[in-house]
Amino acid sequence: MVVVGLRKILDDPAILSSAGRLGLLYNQASVDSAFRPTPDLLGQAFPDRLAVLFGPQHGVWGTEQDNMKETGHAIHPRLGIPLYSLYSETRKPTPLMLEGLDTILVDIQDVGTRVYTYATTVLHVMEACSEAGKAVVILDRPNPINGVSLEGNLLRPAYSSFVGPFPLPMRHGLTLGELMKLYNEVYSIGCRLSVIPIHGWDRNAFFEDTGLPWVPPSPNMPLPETALVYPGQVMLEGTNISEGRGATRPFEVFGAPFVDPDRFLDSLDKAAVNGAILRQTMFRPAFNKWAGQVCRGFQIHVTDRNVFRPYRFTLAALAAFLKLWPDNFVWTDPPYEYVSDKLPIDVIIGDPSVRRGLEEGRPVLELESQWEDELNQFKKLRSDFLLY
Repeated sequence: MVVVGLRKILDDPAILSSAGRLGLLYNQASVDSAFRPTPDLLGQAFPDRLAVLFGPQHGVWGTEQDNMKETGHAIHPRLGIPLYSLYSETRKPTPLMLEGLDTILVDIQDVGTRVYTYATTVLHVMEACSEAGKAVVILDRPNPINGVSLEGNLLRPAYSSFVGPFPLPMRHGLTLGELMKLYNEVYSIGCRLSVIPIHGWDRNAFFEDTGLPWVPPSPNMPLPETALVYPGQVMLEGTNISEGRGATRPFEVFGAPFVDPDRFLDSLDKAAVNGAILRQTMFRPAFNKWAGQVCRGFQIHVTDRNVFRPYRFTLAALAAFLKLWPDNFVWTDPPYEYVSDKLPIDVIIGDPSVRRGLEEGRPVLELESQWEDELNQFKKLRSDFLLY
């Protein structure tokens, strides 16, 4: 069975013998193999040293559903120590929050997709710690959609945001620890960073292969299957197509009242569905887009995780929506994750030329050929930071 970084410091507390007073960035998915929460375990292992807790977007319990729904600060009910939200009036730890700390531990389950905001929160923690002379220790966890597959165009610097601070493809194939090592060195963050690595993880493995328990890291990431489709389906957040928020299988189901599933299937580039089956379905979102209305669409059933390409699929789906329902389908208006001057779809994709290519009717495989070289360059760059 895979052993995560958390387990390693619990088994050998001497690893942190010189780490001083500790802070912890975590959320509800930060648990050990018996589902015990990380703050409780660290509070027992380091009772006089764990001093401050931090939480990312959605809150430490995943209570806030959508983008730009901020959470407040609190006192941890069992440990009695401060719990600061890093998705509040600030998304970066303030000097006051860091007072008295020597090291911040990070135990967060990432999902291997650029726009998932937890990695940017960790980046901001590293920046704050670099400025304050503090250290950061990543308790690494597996990339649930494997550490090999890369997909998508690289973000353009002009489109840097909370859902993508640096040039990165949508599916980057790195663990959180590897990604932070890359950020720290390539972009000169200057943080005293160390990574407690995973033991026994195969880069080719998906989460179901690890033997680890899955706890939803965010309210619309209920299952490992959700993470498989998320690198593509997250683009629907920039449209009026429901990505399944308010339904029981977010991101796996998608649709809208105006969608005709048969016409959609006839128009869809079949090469984009390799490794998956689209099953026609209807759903009524309880909240978010089309709340209370019946949406016609599909559930994506991934049949071969190694073949299915989620980014390719959703680009092809967007192309079909644009072609079939030009009077109904729209790109949503700003703001999106605190960006008010750009279309949300461009912020998510990270390059407006991709949207323009879709609007011009260019085939998805032709679009992919445009970023093949830069994706290969990124693959070479990331090779210097692989731990496994």
